[in-house]
Amino acid sequence: VQLQASGGGLVQIGGSLRLTCEASGTASSFDNWAWYRQAPGNQRDLVAAIASDGNTHYADSVKGRATISVDNARNTVYLQMNSLKPEDTGVYYCKGYDSRRSSVPNWGKGTLVTVSS
Repeated sequence: VQLQASGGGLVQIGGSLRLTCEASGTASSFDNWAWYRQAPGNQRDLVAAIASDGNTHYADSVKGRATISVDNARNTVYLQMNSLKPEDTGVYYCKGYDSRRSSVPNWGKGTLVTVSS
């Protein structure tokens, strides 16, 4: 199983970006996904999650600015982030698993987002 995250880069304050994470090598589509962020020197924190019933959860710091979505046919999760702030800087990791088969999560390698003026 491999999760490939992409879409990171250098973004200006107030800008937008969309992160993508595609899972491959899986026997079935994941039905639980999440994005985490790890800023330099900090722990890895949850940014957004989407469950098998479609319910979403967002960290307070990104509420109203982030949207997590899934393309089940592509076994891919997205994170759209708008009005980016310097504190959004960090490595973004995706996590996914199929709750019908296992509760063990699969992690991507991360994609770096840098928000700067």
